Amino acid sequence: MFTLGQIGPPFGLKGFVKVKPFSGENCHFFRLNKITLKQGEKEEIREVAEVICQGETLLIRFTGIDSPEAAASLKGAEIIAGREYAAPLREGEFYIEDLKNLEVIDIQGKTLGQIVNVLEGGGGDLAEVKLLSGIKSLVPFRKEFFGEVTLELGKIALLEPWILD
Repeated sequence: MFTLGQIGPPFGLKGFVKVKPFSGENCHFFRLNKITLKQGEKEEIREVAEVICQGETLLIRFTGIDSPEAAASLKGAEIIAGREYAAPLREGEFYIEDLKNLEVIDIQGKTLGQIVNVLEGGGGDLAEVKLLSGIKSLVPFRKEFFGEVTLELGKIALLEPWILD
């Protein structure tokens, strides 16, 4: 399951909500029919009634939500759907979920740890690497530090191990 975006404030009088897509793209939202909305620990399945794009704004209306007041109750919820509804990838892009648990090795093939998460940082993405010692370290997820990602093998090479110090 992938988190596709977050619901913002209501829009108009028919129960639409503004949506912030996490990928920056919105074409994949037009294929949605049922999604999971997550607010804190609460999750509920909702049927998508309508998706429209108004300029730069993505709007969604859910079945059973037909007023601004009802739409306001969804504000802040995350939109979760299956992989088939995720934004399409370009060459060299990966879903964060696919990077999690990749074994991090040095250039000699020695295991250093594994990626447990990828976080957004001010200067770009950061790979959170859990070392064999249990210590976690943040490494800029850039080609200067990481070699080619091989999802099939479940490994990624750390080119500059000194960055873990």
